[in-house]
Amino acid sequence: MRRLPPFSHCLRLVLGVSLLLAGCTYDAAVRQLSRPERAEFFTYRKLMTSSQVRTYLAQASMTERTAYLSEIGLAQRFQALEPGDRETIRAGFPKPGMSAEALRFLWGEPYDTAGEAERYAHWFYLGSSMALAEAGNDYQTPGNRVDVYIVEGKVVGWVDYTPSAPTRKRRHIL
Repeated sequence: MRRLPPFSHCLRLVLGVSLLLAGCTYDAAVRQLSRPERAEFFTYRKLMTSSQVRTYLAQASMTERTAYLSEIGLAQRFQALEPGDRETIRAGFPKPGMSAEALRFLWGEPYDTAGEAERYAHWFYLGSSMALAEAGNDYQTPGNRVDVYIVEGKVVGWVDYTPSAPTRKRRHIL
């Protein structure tokens, strides 16, 4: 059995602590935002990359954060939505008839797609439909999936399901 050098244990500890502190820093930065700023952040965060989130939270004022959203184009995308779609996003739960673009704001990018949203498509998300608005795709926990039906750019409906385990061939012993 090969032994790891002593410094590798320290390196793992340092990396683990760094990841823990990064999560705490994120939570602390979000808590520092005022209620309107938090609402704005939660509206846009599922379409932001992790580096965009860090840059957004690093801005000194609400004015700078709002300007940053315009700079990366998210504010314009949100304003281009129909008023009903914007209200649905703020309410936090999808409804049939909302646009596919509004669903991206609400649940984030799907983990998989089939078809074209402009015609007919299925978008697949990881997690339950009740939890997606809060956290987006759940890549860590196996379990529920959501299949969203989109026709002509509009959400027609969705189904929560649990994927069945693949069937195993049984071996018969004679």
